[in-house]
Amino acid sequence: MSADPAPRGARGAALRFELLGPVRAWRGGTELDLGFPQQRALLALLLAYEGRPVPAGELLGLLWPGHPPASAPNVVRRYLGALRRLLEPDLPPRAPGRRLLRHPGGHLLEVTPDEVDLLRFRELTRQGIRAAVTGRAETAALRFTDALGEWRGPVAMGIAAAAREHVRFTAVGRELLETARLAADAALLCGRTAQILPALRRATALDPLDEPLHARLILSLAACGLQAEALTAYEDVRRRLAAELGITPGTELAAAHTRVLRQDVGRLTSGPRVDVGRETPVVRVSRPGAAVDSRGESSGPGAAADSPGEGGAPGAAPAVPDGTPSTGHARLPPDIHGFTGRKAELEWLTAARDAVAGTAGAPAAVWIGGMAGVGKTALAVHWAHRAAGRFPDGHLYAALRGSDPARPAAEPEEALRAMLTALGVPATRMPAGAAALTGLYRTLLAGRRVLVVLDDAAGTEQLRPLLPAAPGCLALVTSRHALPGLIASGARPLRLEPPPADDARVMLARLIGADRASAEPGAADEILLRSGRLPLALAVVAERAAAHREIPLADTAAYLRETEGTLDAFTGGATADVRVAFLGSYRLLSPEAARLFRLLPRHGGPGLTPASAAALAGLPVRGARRLLGELAESHLITEHTPGHYTLHRLLGAFAAERARHT
Repeated sequence: MSADPAPRGARGAALRFELLGPVRAWRGGTELDLGFPQQRALLALLLAYEGRPVPAGELLGLLWPGHPPASAPNVVRRYLGALRRLLEPDLPPRAPGRRLLRHPGGHLLEVTPDEVDLLRFRELTRQGIRAAVTGRAETAALRFTDALGEWRGPVAMGIAAAAREHVRFTAVGRELLETARLAADAALLCGRTAQILPALRRATALDPLDEPLHARLILSLAACGLQAEALTAYEDVRRRLAAELGITPGTELAAAHTRVLRQDVGRLTSGPRVDVGRETPVVRVSRPGAAVDSRGESSGPGAAADSPGEGGAPGAAPAVPDGTPSTGHARLPPDIHGFTGRKAELEWLTAARDAVAGTAGAPAAVWIGGMAGVGKTALAVHWAHRAAGRFPDGHLYAALRGSDPARPAAEPEEALRAMLTALGVPATRMPAGAAALTGLYRTLLAGRRVLVVLDDAAGTEQLRPLLPAAPGCLALVTSRHALPGLIASGARPLRLEPPPADDARVMLARLIGADRASAEPGAADEILLRSGRLPLALAVVAERAAAHREIPLADTAAYLRETEGTLDAFTGGATADVRVAFLGSYRLLSPEAARLFRLLPRHGGPGLTPASAAALAGLPVRGARRLLGELAESHLITEHTPGHYTLHRLLGAFAAERARHT
């Protein structure tokens, strides 16, 4: 997309394009005749590419899905010439024009986001996702509803049916359905289901076999008081699944039906939202178990400071007597030795657990997010051990490898098989396929109180089959990625930041020894400063200091000072490597976001805004805002207030390293 407003057509009238329904175009208030369906199809594909070049092979394949005739390139050129004259009728003969451009990578259509319904839809969806991730369900519902307001029918209507099967158009269709799901989740959370019903009906008509979508339609109808229509909608999709696929409704659809029958559908609550900034180190682990206190939480040398006694929430599980072992399956990693700090977060997690236990049918999931190395897994595992007694039927753990730079993310089927094995299912009894595995997994958890820790999730689609559906179970999810689908459906968000100085000082003393830290307090404080108080970085420095106790902390601090602006001092540890950890997040960025990230160290101001990022990268402000959103969702920058971002000092060093090696 151009950094400047797109050029105007004849007599300065603005152009408008529509793709989310019939393919149409206007100049001012006059609709343009787009000509033959083939010409219309080329325009649709150019719009779907969002201002990026469309390779010549793509254009040929769109019009001739099999083997194009020898005359095909000339035909495409004639259609493109006709489109160029249509969009810029005052263009002199053989002039290149400023709208439909030839590019080394193909042809591109120069447009601005305000001119194309697809681009407006995507921007509004991004705004909705940002609102959902930060716990603003009502704002999210409004943005998603506005996005779906751009949708007027099946994508790219008016072109040949075979052309509409092009991967670009089907991908846009999937985007529409996913936004409809997100909109329904947000609307159910904030009680605004009436405004989303028209889009939900349209979405289920577009994909009549999408069970999660139909489940949301049924719940939304019931939430609007249309219980009879909700039950009819369930019967319709049940019969369709049986007739066309020979299957019965899956767990999610059946659960929605049950809730309607029980009249257990109303305004859901998203739970408390916390943005607190404390953390714990990632260090060697030990002590696989601990005694259980009267609240079902462990106590002992490795635990964080105990909080005051608390009463159970109404309807919460009864307290487990001291020392009562879990009778279920235990698959948690060992607890963190020497865990310190995070008192507020531990108390918040306990409150979230009690809220789930006291609310029948509520979504039972908590999301712990934050930048690489901030200690998400350490907090989750430690709290899971503290709370183990409140889940007497078992504790499951799955490492999902969502940001592992060396291995691909775990497939849901792989994780399901591992957890079913932990639940006692022999390999010979495992069904085939993710759907059947999910059904067995949820059946085994039904009626039980099980804690499921899903560590380092790649995204909501990976998580869906792994989330327990039974009340009484709790999923504790960690991820570097924003998971708007999970949060919009009711998961309680807890975002972590590096700990404050006092907590970080105690953490460092635990790692290197209180005597060394107290003997050289100035050096210890400089280590905290230059590590940005990031727990993973502190663990690397402490590991090296512990291996060379003869080296004063002042020398370690001097080395950090000398290598400032690089990550050389925070890599190469036996158990931790900051550069490798950051690489796991960086490698998942789009090329455009990665480029902007590499440019960020050049920004000299106190804070980063879309306007300053646009100036830095030579982008339009709208495009810079989108890329900043992607970086924030990957926790490579932090949005402390709307539209204002900061970059952690070690991430700044990593960005500078990437820039030097690119």
